[in-house]
Amino acid sequence: MESVASTLARTPAQEQDAPARNDPLDKAELDPIVHAAADGDSFAVSALLGVITPVVTRYCRARLGRRDLSYVSADDVAQETCVAVLRALPNYQDRGGSFLYLVHAIASNKVSDAFRLVSRERSEPTADVPEPALGDNEPERMALNTDLGHRLNNLLGCLPATQREIVILRIVVGLSAKETAEALGISSANVRTSQHRALNKLRALLDREAER
Repeated sequence: MESVASTLARTPAQEQDAPARNDPLDKAELDPIVHAAADGDSFAVSALLGVITPVVTRYCRARLGRRDLSYVSADDVAQETCVAVLRALPNYQDRGGSFLYLVHAIASNKVSDAFRLVSRERSEPTADVPEPALGDNEPERMALNTDLGHRLNNLLGCLPATQREIVILRIVVGLSAKETAEALGISSANVRTSQHRALNKLRALLDREAER
């Protein structure tokens, strides 16, 4: 998966020409799987999980970071999201939109719930949690990952909500402009324009940091 840093180094023309993935997330390819899964087809349910699980996991990791927050982890939230998606299937009604919109909405809500849980738990006294065993270079690796995660989250936090979601879905998750548009309920042109503006702002923020 392409990194945010490599994407920020691309030219605007390269941003527009970024290749889309071959996963069946396009509405025309995803809809038959969704409908069959909603009808109780166990093979379709497994296929649907196989499609959405990596996408949801990448999204949750991008929003929450890959570090364990003691009370909640990104992978736990991703698993809860997938379970919630399956629970929503029997009542899902195709009104012409994309199933990705529902998946994104559920994932976004689960991430928000996780942030609220962490905020609430940190304000209440709890017993100390034992530190996990670390390998020889694990402390340095954890420190580096945490620092990079904080920097990325801080940068993304400077963007308007829609631009932040577009950057995460396009660059971190790897959705095409069309798939991102379907997930957010906006046009592909809006996705491309907002992505261009978001990346320009992130580049400016990185340049400002480098000058300090």
